[in-house]
Amino acid sequence: FMNTQTVATQPLNDVQVMLLKLFSRPIPTVQLEEIRGMLLNYYETALQKELERVMEEKKLRELILILC
Repeated sequence: FMNTQTVATQPLNDVQVMLLKLFSRPIPTVQLEEIRGMLLNYYETALQKELERVMEEKKLRELILILC
C-alpha cells in the first residue's frame, strides 16, 4: 500500500489528469464498464508485448520449447 502523504505530494501524470477530466461529468455505468474494459485490454496488450520482449531478450522462448 502506498503512503498517502507520498501520493499527495506527487504531481499527477498526463493520463491521470485526462482520466480526471473524463470522469468529472456524469457517465452511465455501462460506459464506465466499457472504458474499464478498454483500459484493461490496453494494459494486457502492453504487458504481453513486454513479456515477449523480455523472453526474446533472455532467450527464454527457445528454452521453454526445449523443455516442453
